[in-house]
Amino acid sequence: MKLAYHGATSMKADLATDVAVSDRAGYGALEVWAAKMDSYLVDHKPADLAALFARHRVMPTAINSIEFIGFRGTEYHLIRERCHYLCTLAERIGCPVLVVVPSPTPQVSAGSVRELFFPWEKVVEEYVNVLRDLSEIARPHGVKLAFEFLGFAWCSVRTPRGAHEIIEKTGRDNVGLNFDACHFYGGGGELNEIDLFDPERICTFHLNDMEAIPKEAITDSRRLLPGEGVIPLEAICSRLKGIGYNGLCSVELFRPEYWDCDAYELAVRARQACLKALEPYFDVE
Repeated sequence: MKLAYHGATSMKADLATDVAVSDRAGYGALEVWAAKMDSYLVDHKPADLAALFARHRVMPTAINSIEFIGFRGTEYHLIRERCHYLCTLAERIGCPVLVVVPSPTPQVSAGSVRELFFPWEKVVEEYVNVLRDLSEIARPHGVKLAFEFLGFAWCSVRTPRGAHEIIEKTGRDNVGLNFDACHFYGGGGELNEIDLFDPERICTFHLNDMEAIPKEAITDSRRLLPGEGVIPLEAICSRLKGIGYNGLCSVELFRPEYWDCDAYELAVRARQACLKALEPYFDVE
C-alpha cells in the first residue's frame, strides 16, 4: 500500500510546503488539495508543478476535489469546466485520480412544508448521468474519478452501498470509489458493504479517526489522528485486506488544531499513526 500525506491535514501550509514536507517526513506521495494547487499556479506554470514533485520524488496520488457535482442545474457547466481543467493538470503532473463529491440532498416541497426528502432512484439517476459525462472528460487524460460518499446527514450519498450502486450503474472503467473512514463511520455504513467492491474499483482510501461524539454531531473538524478516536480502524483495514485492496491511502484530517502545528512535525506524527494502524494488515510504502 502506498501511503500519502494529504493537503487537508496541513491546510494552512502551501502546496510547495506540502510536497517538501511529504518528502522529508518519509512519504512517497501526496494527495493534492485543489485550492492549494490553484494558488500555486497563480505564479507558476504546470511544468513548474511537475518539476516540484519530481525534485522531491513525491508522487501526486490524487487531486481533491470537485465538490457537489450533482443537481447543479444551470451551474453544471462549471463542474464540466473544472473537471476538464483539473484532468488536464493531472495528466501534466502524472496524477492518476480526481476525487469528486456528491451534493446535499435536494429539498422538495410537500405542501407547505419543505423537507429533506428525495427519491433514491432520482439520486442514482442524477449521479449515473453526471459520472458518465465527467468520465468522458477524464478519459483522454488517463484520469480515474473517485466518487466519495459523505457521512453527513445532509449528503445525498452517505454509504458504500449507495456509492456502489451508482458506480456499478455508471458502468465506466475509470469511475471508482473514494473510501473515507470518517464518512463510513458517520454515515452508518456496515462493514459487509466493503465486500461489495472489486478492490480495483477503490481508487483511494482516506485514513482518519473521530472523537467520541454522537454521529449527528460529526464534522470534519472533529477528526483525529488514526488510533486516537472511536472509528473501528482495525475492522475496516481487515475488510479492505480481505477483498484484496492494496492501493492508495492518504491521511486526511481537516482538524484546525493540527493546522497550527509545525508542518514537518505534524507530517511525522501522522505517518507514525498511519503505520501503526496499517502495518498489521498491509505492506506500506
